[in-house]
Order: sequence, then structure tokens, then C-alpha cells
Amino acid sequence: MVVLAAASALALVAGAQEPAPQEASAGEASGLRVLVWNIERGANPYTKGAEKALAQIRALSPDVCLLQESYDIDGERPKLGAWMAKELGWNSWQGESTHLCVLTPLEIRDRYFHATWHGVGARLEDRAGRAFDVYSTWIDYRAYVAYALRDDPDITDAELLRCESEGSNRLSQANALLDHLEETGRFDGSVPLLVGGDWNCPSHLDWTEDTARVFRFKRPLDLPVSRRMAAEGFLDTFREVHPDPLRRPGFTWTPMARGTVEAPMPLDRIDRLYRRPATEGDLRLVPVAARVLPDRHELAELPRTERAFPSDHGAVVIDLEWRATGR
Repeated sequence: MVVLAAASALALVAGAQEPAPQEASAGEASGLRVLVWNIERGANPYTKGAEKALAQIRALSPDVCLLQESYDIDGERPKLGAWMAKELGWNSWQGESTHLCVLTPLEIRDRYFHATWHGVGARLEDRAGRAFDVYSTWIDYRAYVAYALRDDPDITDAELLRCESEGSNRLSQANALLDHLEETGRFDGSVPLLVGGDWNCPSHLDWTEDTARVFRFKRPLDLPVSRRMAAEGFLDTFREVHPDPLRRPGFTWTPMARGTVEAPMPLDRIDRLYRRPATEGDLRLVPVAARVLPDRHELAELPRTERAFPSDHGAVVIDLEWRATGR
């Protein structure tokens, strides 16, 4: 395995992530922009963090925000998603969830609930009357597989895979979410389905023989959560747009930490948006552009409270288009 020095690896990542792809404009009649973002602790660790998160969303002008960690804002304000909805004049749905939120300028036609920590959803309708379902999700952070590989380079594949099913509840939680989607009719194929969030694990599409030759903390591995999503007909929208994980790694963990010589920081794409195409009707949603924010990491010595980007997770921005199926 070829191991890049830290400086060379960072240079490769910076080059791979620039320039940003040409993107369709949000709000066009044929377009739909989706933001997937875990906003760390409701942006509370940052000076005016809620305002910083709001500024990011204003600048992006998304049609749908699938948020995680939409907690109560410090002070006499509601949860982050509800507060931003009021500031923007948008709609939001969080229900009884601890931290998951759907934030959107579109009309919410129906509201869905799976589990307090692991899934809330909604049926949305765009300005042209086209309906689609969305879900925000988050699954267990424990026994992060990349840290396990970093801390024990000789760990076996079987031991790494047990991080997903025994060291954490990630696989069981992903399975429960998929069971919910099927049992509640979200798999009926009548409308497109988008499921995005913080999966707290990499994708098998990124842990390949090629990436293992370049990045220290990867190896070819059939990671079970992303494999299960694929088995249920879900497509990874970022990898549809950028199929080569070397040219466009799309790292979302983490824009905050650099790590140390003794404990280097693995970089991975743990925040993802999946789509399950509709099998009925004459329209489908197809991804046409994808990027991760921030475009560049802020200086390591900058205090956390003063950072402009208020999260330890990168934000995933996917532009999709409505297209005729050809039937």
C-alpha cells in the first residue's frame, strides 16, 4: 500500500475538491437543490452560530434542507430548524425528534415519523405540483470504522465489519429505517424518495482497492450500511455525479480537525444523500451536480468559536433535475 505523507495527502484532497462543479441554479422550474447538513449541536459551540448557519443556507438557496443536530439554540430561542424556518418564512417539520428536521420553502403535504433519533420525513410538493418524499436520518456514531483502522492497522476485515453490527447499532438502525420506509408505503414507487443524513460510516464506493493505495485509513471493504442501501434500490447521488472517489473524494468528516502525528485524522464521506427513483409516472429526479462545503478548510489555529462555518461536518449540496422517463 502506498502511504502519502500528510502534506501530500492534503494537497491531493485540495486539488481533488477544486474547482467546484458547475451547478444548476436552485429554484429553476426543472431543478431541485437539496442540502444535507449536520449542524454541530445546533451551532451552539460557535459565536452567533445560528446566524452563521442561516447565512450559509441563505447563500445556497436550497429547496430542501435535511438537517441533523437541530437542537435548542442557546438563549430564549426554539430549535435551530424551527428558528431558521421563521427567519426565512419557510416550513419545517421536526415533530418529536430530538434533532432531525426537514426545512424547506416548499409545501409540506404530509409528515412522517420513524424514530426520535433516526428518522423524520415529509412529502413535499414543488412549485410545479410535483411531489416527492424526503427523510432526514442519523445513525450511531460509536465504533467508527476509520478510527478502528487507524488505531490498529493490523485489524482484520471481519473485526472492522463488527464495528457496524456489534460495536455500534448502525446496521440495525439502518435496517429499521428501511423497514419503516417499506411498511409505510414509501417504496410504492409513486413518487421519488430522498434519504439523507449523517450515516457515521463510510461507503463501500469509497473504500476500494484504488483509494486504499492512496489514503492511509481505507481498505477494500463491503461496508454493510451502504451495501444495504444499494440492495434496496437506493443510489448514492454524490457518486452518481462524481463516480471516481480519487478525483472527487467528497470528504465531510471533518472540516474541523487536522489530527496529530500520533493520531492522524481519517477523512471520509459519512454524510450522504440517497435517492430511490419512482417506478411510476412520467418524471424522475436525476442528480446533475454535487459538492461539499466548505470549499476550503479554515485555518487550524482559528478558535472554534470564531469559525465562519459552524459545524464539524461538511455540508452536502446536491442539485437534481426533473426529467421525463421517456415512457
